Amino acid sequence: MTLKIYGIAASRAVRTLWCAEELGLPYEHIKLSFNDPAIKEPAFLALNPNGSIPVIDDNGLVVFESLAINLYLAERYGAGGLGPSGFEEEAQILQWTFWAATEIESQTRIWFQHTVYLPEAERRPEAVTAALEAIGKKLAIADQVFASRQWLVAGRFTVADLNLAVVLARFKEIGGEAYPNVSAWHARCMARPAAQRAFAMRAAG
Repeated sequence: MTLKIYGIAASRAVRTLWCAEELGLPYEHIKLSFNDPAIKEPAFLALNPNGSIPVIDDNGLVVFESLAINLYLAERYGAGGLGPSGFEEEAQILQWTFWAATEIESQTRIWFQHTVYLPEAERRPEAVTAALEAIGKKLAIADQVFASRQWLVAGRFTVADLNLAVVLARFKEIGGEAYPNVSAWHARCMARPAAQRAFAMRAAG
């Protein structure tokens, strides 16, 4: 059987597509969108009871939540490369992935809602200001980290870098270029051939 990735590239599924491309995995891309009625049908809800994308079916093992999917794929198929080599690297990869989700993505979601997603009448400028301030504080921390290293873990590109980079997909729009070390790291991530292929799928719709 082939790995199945459910979700259009113009969604968080791009994260998993990048990971699969990075690992060189063969996969079937099932292009369901976030508003496709099929994701609320029993067949899909049996895969992901949340009725959301992405989700994968890897030879019968079903996993949802994009960052968790990437952690699984990297550890199973990329140990010692994209994935961890031993418990110490695994702990650091988990640390940075959770940091991306809790410290960065929680704020970028607020920023996105009040700049793009919500109807203009419902957007609150003060929420945008607060979110950007919170993001800036975290990017300042990352800028210090990347002052002395190229990658987050073990001196190589890992799924920790991938997961943080995709959470920061709107890097320029949230003021990331004000942090030169983070900016250089993010550019290195996005210049990777696998990232280029994944985001080309996203641009294609």
